[in-house]
Amino acid sequence: MSDAEKARLRAEALAARQAGGDQAALDRHLIEALLPHRGSTLAGYWPIRGEADPRAGMAAHEGPLCLPVVPGRAVPLIFRAWSGELLEAGPFGTRHPGDSAPVLIPSVLIVPLAGFDSGGNRLGYGGGYYDRTLQLLRRSGPVTAIGLAFACQELPEIPVGPHDEPLDLIVRDRGMLTLYE
Repeated sequence: MSDAEKARLRAEALAARQAGGDQAALDRHLIEALLPHRGSTLAGYWPIRGEADPRAGMAAHEGPLCLPVVPGRAVPLIFRAWSGELLEAGPFGTRHPGDSAPVLIPSVLIVPLAGFDSGGNRLGYGGGYYDRTLQLLRRSGPVTAIGLAFACQELPEIPVGPHDEPLDLIVRDRGMLTLYE
């Protein structure tokens, strides 16, 4: 699939995302999805541009929390510990803990997305940050990638390239799509 077609799908999913969904239902489903991961290091994210908000699930998690930091172009993300401190501004409108926060290696990640399909494929924002990060983390051991989205962001099919990393679970406001057993 061409870059232009991916850009069209991304624009379609992002436009749908602006309609939002039931955040309270999304919170309940995310909290439920995270229960089996108590004690694990969880990477969330600070929502921007209408992203589904993971903060209620992060607050309910019983274990270490961290947030992503974009260290540069075309490189994997790093994750810094976070327990409610003020965040610094980062690239692309992101917010992250400061350099004094310790770097953590998450085993569970809540992954933002523009769109998703029922096969666990994710359409991001085009930078490849989460794909690079998941690939790196998965080389070192088991990692659970949980996509978080409103149901309106679902696309019929997302083309998959050789560097695309699948999600293990997608939490939506209308329930969960379990992609692994």
